[in-house]
Amino acid sequence: MDFEQLYKNRRNRVYAYMKEHGINAAVFEDSEDRREPALRYLTGHPTDALLLLTDDGNSVLIPWDENLARERAHAEQVIPSSKYERNYAKALVELLKSSYPQSNLTIAFCEETQYCQYMKYRKELEGWNVELKGDSVHDFVRNMRAVKDEYEIQCTKKACAITDEMTIAIIDSVKTGKFTTEMDIALFIERYLREKGAEKTSFDTLAAGPARSFAIHAFPGYTGGLWASQGLSILDYGVCWEGYASDCTITVAKNPSREQQKLLDLVQTAADECKKLYMPGKKISDAVARADEIFAAAGRTMPHGLGHGTGLEIHEGPFVSKRSAGDKVFQSGNIVTLEPGLYDKELGGVRLENDVLITESGNEILTDSRIFIL
Repeated sequence: MDFEQLYKNRRNRVYAYMKEHGINAAVFEDSEDRREPALRYLTGHPTDALLLLTDDGNSVLIPWDENLARERAHAEQVIPSSKYERNYAKALVELLKSSYPQSNLTIAFCEETQYCQYMKYRKELEGWNVELKGDSVHDFVRNMRAVKDEYEIQCTKKACAITDEMTIAIIDSVKTGKFTTEMDIALFIERYLREKGAEKTSFDTLAAGPARSFAIHAFPGYTGGLWASQGLSILDYGVCWEGYASDCTITVAKNPSREQQKLLDLVQTAADECKKLYMPGKKISDAVARADEIFAAAGRTMPHGLGHGTGLEIHEGPFVSKRSAGDKVFQSGNIVTLEPGLYDKELGGVRLENDVLITESGNEILTDSRIFIL
């Protein structure tokens, strides 16, 4: 893979957008205060840096860790933050002065920039006639990230493959009695993914046995309590491969009662029916409505969205929920979860979640999550 060209191609699309909309510079900041996955998307640098893009086709990365940047980053210029006393606001002004002799500029900041950091930028830019554009470039990059390129699809498939391997190993270990607690499952996941070369879990593992599976997201994520014992158990987990996340949920039912079986059947039906609507050009709202229809007919309501995009963030666009615009459609290259679920304080919870790649002709299920009956 030619990573230099990969990231350059992505940035070129952003430069073209900036020129078209009269934006001279765009600022992307990733720090402990607020993570910005677009910085990794545009340079390959994984964390803690400032990225400045200018409309003349230049990119300057200011990393906190110079050694890591030498290993991972791809940008026209890489300048250690120590040169600017580790002050991103100061770095920004010096870089702008070196690129633009005039101070009448249009600069795009992310609308989620923390107020205190924004005021630092304002102080350093005092005396400049600056128009602060809050969302245009950053929204454009978010929309780019929602449609995965070949490299992103490869990374996600690798994350999903590792996840599937773990699912098989977990169920086998449950059947043999090797794993009996939530902690057994969660600690196995942490060790296994590291052995396979994955970066980390894509979110904190949620292993909820029958006593806690009624919660959408059990708190705490796992305990020493029993898992896969009598009743309904949920495992919601995923891994990151080169930053790209998998996200799956399995339900294990041991000797389910008749009422519990009804929940299992409803969720499986919703998954099967909605998968037919995860197609390019199909309205996202149609899939959401179909799930709601299936559950409503049984007097049940799903208390969360039907799915969401995955990528450098575990939750990113497009969102498969009622908050999605009515005319929003699935696009080839979207990777989205399909995760119908039902939860009952007395019966427990059921969720079935798979990662789905929208293709030009239909969809490809990237994970093999199932409802397991023991």
